[in-house]
Amino acid sequence: MDPRTLAQDALSMKTEEQVITIDSPGAESSTPNRPLIDVPRIIAQINTASINGLCSVSCVSDEDIWTCDNEIQIIRLYNLQGELVKSVRNKSGNTVYDIAVTRSGDLVYTDYKDRTVNIVKNTQIQTVIRLEGWKPQGVCSTSSGDLLVVMESDDKQTKVVCYSGSTEKQSIQYDDKGQPLYSSGGIKYISENRNLDICVSDCSARAVVVVNQAGKLRFTYTGPPSTTKGSFEPRGITTDSQGRILSADWYNHRIHIVDQDGQFLRYINNCHLKYPYGLCVDTRDNLFVSENITGKVKKIQYYT
Repeated sequence: MDPRTLAQDALSMKTEEQVITIDSPGAESSTPNRPLIDVPRIIAQINTASINGLCSVSCVSDEDIWTCDNEIQIIRLYNLQGELVKSVRNKSGNTVYDIAVTRSGDLVYTDYKDRTVNIVKNTQIQTVIRLEGWKPQGVCSTSSGDLLVVMESDDKQTKVVCYSGSTEKQSIQYDDKGQPLYSSGGIKYISENRNLDICVSDCSARAVVVVNQAGKLRFTYTGPPSTTKGSFEPRGITTDSQGRILSADWYNHRIHIVDQDGQFLRYINNCHLKYPYGLCVDTRDNLFVSENITGKVKKIQYYT
């Protein structure tokens, strides 16, 4: 098991039943506003080959998902029936930190130890980014086809870099006052929202840090007002067609949903989640959640 994880601790959460319809200021008008379902429900479950180490999950289509494991160097593609479609072995022999799928459907993965970002085209693995003095962590593909990579330096500074191919286009590290936007060290994942905000799950800060496309801080989410200070422990992060931000609260066995302005909407805490880690949504806004300890991926409906 990844040393970042702790011993299992059974926590039960009350089901929160509500339907929320929120207008998101600035959201694109092309997608109609959708209400959240009363009670989210599991509509499929995939039992992967991972044991005590399942991390990221990324949708290739509505029928297939990539998964990676922090104990082995193999990335696996499963269909919704739980059948292994294909697997890719990291050419360095290291474990994989994070995975993403490009707009053209190619697999991208980060190799923390090797300091590289790699893309898989058919069966060929190409290193597109090789870092010096920095190590890549979370990665996502943007709506424009670029890559966003959150990375930490050898002295534990953190920044987000936008790449077009292998070319650095933008670096985001400090706020307007020259203070670091992100914590020093720790687990971090990243997602681009539909309004082009850049959302980083910062475990050490116990926060989701959101900046706009220009890198200016919009807000920092640390949980709803009722949250005990310091109890939020985010891992994977994703966004949906409504501009809502979903983050996996690993230790508390639940998913937080907030709108694009950081307003808490609800938890998903009724689907028997156990150490949720990786998140992604398909084209229908169904949520896929990988469970770090059990090796399961759950497909959850949370919209009506």
